[in-house]
Amino acid sequence: MKRFMDDNFLLQTETAQQLYHQHAAKMPIFDYHCHIPPKDIADNKQFENITQIWLYGDHYKWRAMRANGVDERFCTGRATDWEKFEKWAETVPQTIRNPLYHWTHLELKRFFGIEKLLNPSTAREIWEECNEKLQSPEYKVQNIIRKAQVHTICTTDDPVDSLEHHRTIRASGFDVRVYPAWRPDKAMAVENPVSFNPYVDQLAEQAGITIGTFDQFMDALTMRHEFFHQNGCRLSDHGLETALAEDYTGKEIREIFVRIRNGNTLSETEVLKFKSCMLYEFGVMDHSRGWTQQFHLGALRNNSTRLFNLLGPDTGLDSIGDFEIARPLGKLLNRLDMENKLTKTILYNLNPRDNELIATMAGNFQDGSVPGKMQYGSGWWFLDQKDGMEKQLNALSNLGLLSRFVGMLTDSRSFLSYPRHEYFRRTLCNLIGKDVENGEIPADMELLGQMVENICFNNAKAFFNFE
Repeated sequence: MKRFMDDNFLLQTETAQQLYHQHAAKMPIFDYHCHIPPKDIADNKQFENITQIWLYGDHYKWRAMRANGVDERFCTGRATDWEKFEKWAETVPQTIRNPLYHWTHLELKRFFGIEKLLNPSTAREIWEECNEKLQSPEYKVQNIIRKAQVHTICTTDDPVDSLEHHRTIRASGFDVRVYPAWRPDKAMAVENPVSFNPYVDQLAEQAGITIGTFDQFMDALTMRHEFFHQNGCRLSDHGLETALAEDYTGKEIREIFVRIRNGNTLSETEVLKFKSCMLYEFGVMDHSRGWTQQFHLGALRNNSTRLFNLLGPDTGLDSIGDFEIARPLGKLLNRLDMENKLTKTILYNLNPRDNELIATMAGNFQDGSVPGKMQYGSGWWFLDQKDGMEKQLNALSNLGLLSRFVGMLTDSRSFLSYPRHEYFRRTLCNLIGKDVENGEIPADMELLGQMVENICFNNAKAFFNFE
């Protein structure tokens, strides 16, 4: 019987072990999509205790705690930090076979050197040991990032963001590159005029112009896009139920914009047309500056009205959706491609039924200009666990080029989530190692070792081509 989470955790063959220990483990981390606050990096924040760095904002853990019968006050409510940690420690043993069990113990081991299993009997000693270490300068945010061997971080930022924290980070001389990523979801949210119009007012203020027409709206977004570019941004991101590609005319869009600015509620058709227009225009913007665009597709958000009214978005109320994806996504990408305005693109699906759909869609629009120009993105959100990763890697291998894959990302709000890269790398090496042991691919360790290193870091570094 193997010991839990030993040096060869998830590595079931000698080939897998060689690939991981000699190639994958040494590679830096290129975390090109996450949700960590740039302010915390700029301030070089030091957290008071393990709950603050580990449980605040982590909807994965909140969902598990709720499922374990934990009252909301211990998740997002007013319980003390110790009480919240204690409830998490009670929940952890119940997460066996959930990726949270692996992530929890990987993070304790890699950042705090703790190999004890977290449970009610060890909670107090682990709490005290972590908190004592967190008081050391070694555990300021920037040193945590360095300890994880992170090379590059891309945060997620709204077009109205001042990017002041990114400028502070750059001016500080911090040796890890931290870049903004353009996330313009709010600029498309015309279904709610009560929130959309104040957002447009914010955009006008940041751009320094008046916005009364659609053309002025686009002028303001273009100015902010250029501002992001000047501050190092080279990629965008869109969180969508599905791609949108309704037919529309310029006249229709201008009229729709005036209606929404006048506070009118739009029809469903008007909303779809406006959002379709914006997705296309954002794609054109990204192409004009050589950015990469990302599409995160398939989340059905804020399902619990009760908890949403209490807590708001991004609090663990989302699930996998079952939207039509192929036809509108193909139509959107094809329009950009026909006009030679299709930039480098990463496509992520949340519903595993869509794995092969997304993998083949990416293959439709490769054009030979850039290796892996169209990427089938890593297992995302509910799929960023061993089974989901393996299925994504297999679909990509069967229908595209695994060797050109830009690899893993954390997609996290926590500074302790970098072991997710290790989890992915071990899974990748195990998959390849099994094929070697089965005689399905040659035991050419020079070829395979280089491939693993490329997927872990080199491909992303070359693909995004930051300054």
